[in-house]
Amino acid sequence: MVSRLSLAAGLLLLTVPLLAQEPHGTAAGLVKYVGSQACQLCHYKIYERWKKTPMANVVRDPREHSDAVLGDFSTMNAEEKFSKDDIAFVYGNVWKQLYFKKVGNDYFVLPGEWDIAHRVWHPYVARPGTEWWVPYYSPDSMKRPTGPLCDGCHAVNYDIHTRTVTEWNVGCERCHGPGSAHVKAPSRSNIVNPARIGAVSANDVCVQCHARGLPVSNPIDNLYYNWPVGYHVGLNLQDFWKFAEHKLGETSFAFYADGTGHVNRAQGNDFVQSAMYSHGVRCWSCHDVHGTDNESNLLKPTSVMCFECHGPNSPNGPRANTIEEHTHHKAGSPGSECVECHMPKIERTTVDVYVRSHTFRFITPTMTEQYQIPNPCNQCHADKTTQWATAALERWDEQSPWRLKF
Repeated sequence: MVSRLSLAAGLLLLTVPLLAQEPHGTAAGLVKYVGSQACQLCHYKIYERWKKTPMANVVRDPREHSDAVLGDFSTMNAEEKFSKDDIAFVYGNVWKQLYFKKVGNDYFVLPGEWDIAHRVWHPYVARPGTEWWVPYYSPDSMKRPTGPLCDGCHAVNYDIHTRTVTEWNVGCERCHGPGSAHVKAPSRSNIVNPARIGAVSANDVCVQCHARGLPVSNPIDNLYYNWPVGYHVGLNLQDFWKFAEHKLGETSFAFYADGTGHVNRAQGNDFVQSAMYSHGVRCWSCHDVHGTDNESNLLKPTSVMCFECHGPNSPNGPRANTIEEHTHHKAGSPGSECVECHMPKIERTTVDVYVRSHTFRFITPTMTEQYQIPNPCNQCHADKTTQWATAALERWDEQSPWRLKF
């Protein structure tokens, strides 16, 4: 007897357009991408939460979403001038917004970037000495298609040959793999649940797009790609992707001298260096990409969540009788927030807007002096010197004086 669930899933397969090609690395005809709407029937509550997240709204069509365009076109500079009619997609909704024009099957970034935080326009340019791919492409963004550099991470199943996608945005199958078999006959055995795979592969689900790197084979068909072409969840990311090179002691566009990310989208590069990663912590130990009401889709506010693993005299630290004894700041003050010291906002995303580092290391004032890596003490106490900050830390009895010297 056919169950109601199986029948509904089968009917849904017939109604969801199969826009995708066969996923790379799978046997032809076995599984296909079907789009996130195919998940809605059985996973309605999760789907509704996800639809409100930045993941689900990175790429938006202003013809479908009247509120998609955030930029104030009455304040545009002459060199950034373009019309709303040129916009096929908007890209971004948190820190900045770019505008894409469609030409044939390709998309190109229009010359103005809207700074959401400051409500001003900036020219959109790829400056020499920044991204690794700059030497391989035209400085003119209207001659530089987004497919090789952007679209593979901001869509599901981007096909580099046809330049088509199953769906725009970070949909369900970006993290769970192609879902046609699962929709047809729902089972744990025919879909990837990152919570049920090894820690390295599980974190790679996020690392695939949240890490600075380049494909193992590059160029591909004479184009240089900035995302792991051919990878999908269930495969080994290392077969498709390698981290950007960094030499300790040198500061680059992407990294500080110690290897901490210098710019956004280096969370994966940071995280794999951390004690958290080596002890099996996973990205969703802290974040729920299906959506929460907390900043950055955190499971709980940081003032609550950190203490679920860390607390006074915990084996995981801090090794003090109270949090105040550890932080030397009043309870409830910014200085007693774990993330302010262990995840400072030092990774640039646009102009003067920064996101948090994910190494969880405490950066000492001495490291600022020696390597110009911003430290959290002087970020808050901006009117003080690094020498003042070091002297203050030396008076903290439970702190090792040796660790403050490097």
